[in-house]
Amino acid sequence: MRLNLVLFAILVACALGVVTSQHKARKLFVALQKEKDEARSLDVELGQLQLEQSTWATPSRVEKIASSDLHMKVPTPERVQLIFPETGIK
Repeated sequence: MRLNLVLFAILVACALGVVTSQHKARKLFVALQKEKDEARSLDVELGQLQLEQSTWATPSRVEKIASSDLHMKVPTPERVQLIFPETGIK
């Protein structure tokens, strides 16, 4: 009789352990899925930001803003000076 009670207590303890571990595993799986969803969302946002950056930095757009907003002009060839750093020749 005593042996049956001890075995029953062990059985209950094992069952509680299994339930607890399954519950923790499910919680961790849900957290993992949320993190994966967040990572996918961040990857999409990164792609959109990279596309936006490349659009904003196109040479034609930069030239247009420089000429219209900043009133800049391309210098004439006579005003351009080439300086070679190692020799110092102009």
